[in-house]
Amino acid sequence: MSDETFSFEGADGAKIFTYRWRPEGRVRGVLQLSHGMGEHALRYRKPLQPLIDSGIVIYADDHRGHGRTAPNKEALGAFPGGFAAVVDDMAVLSLLIRRDHPQSKLVLLGHSMGSFAAQIYAVDHSALIDGLVLSGSAALDMLQPPRPGGLSSIGEAMPKPRTPFDWLSRDDKEVDAYIADPLCGFTVNQEALQSMFVAVAKAVDPAGIARIRKDLPIYIFAGDKDPINADLTRLLPLVERYREAGIRDIATDFYSGGRHEMLNETNRDEVVANLKAWIERVITKKTGS
Repeated sequence: MSDETFSFEGADGAKIFTYRWRPEGRVRGVLQLSHGMGEHALRYRKPLQPLIDSGIVIYADDHRGHGRTAPNKEALGAFPGGFAAVVDDMAVLSLLIRRDHPQSKLVLLGHSMGSFAAQIYAVDHSALIDGLVLSGSAALDMLQPPRPGGLSSIGEAMPKPRTPFDWLSRDDKEVDAYIADPLCGFTVNQEALQSMFVAVAKAVDPAGIARIRKDLPIYIFAGDKDPINADLTRLLPLVERYREAGIRDIATDFYSGGRHEMLNETNRDEVVANLKAWIERVITKKTGS
């Protein structure tokens, strides 16, 4: 197994820090990761270990204003170039992956904010990927921006919360690790948030969704107690929009009692096993079948 880091240039020349986690043996497929708001890509290294063990190489960049792409703490929460530039960065990374692994299937996984970016990406770049996974997602036009107090305000409706971030997971250790992480817990600034809601317009427009290729396999998983999806009422309409657009291969897993970060939930083994099985189906599917 090999853990590597590198930086690539976004379309506007910005330096984007990236992790690459390789399996020990033959690469059987590639997963590109798009992380959420107020966190960073390295958090996914541990929960996605079973995928690496199965022969999946993972590329995970720290988005603009996040993780090691942000030049300093003061830069956390900004999107230089706007949210559209985040999506452009993802497409540039996909092209680099295609260059490095021309014979391998490529799956894009977006979580939370990263899933919103992935929804936009799919409108313009579905030809670059062989599968799309959305985690902790919603139809963004149905989502309210975080109130004052940032991400911690999202969980205010949680019953008897131990911390302001209990909405992330039922696993106290995972919540505590998130709180202790100096690169987690912040909200993007108002300008960045506005750019996200502007950029996502094409991803909620029926004409935009119609541009996604109809044979793209899509897998959507979530906890049904994730406040982002409001008891799935903000997520099921997204599933229906994709189906109405004629996308044929859509799979879903909704976990009872699960919260926002299903990859860090108490039933994470089940969640990762289901994700692994779906990716396995995509990477072993014969082209054109």
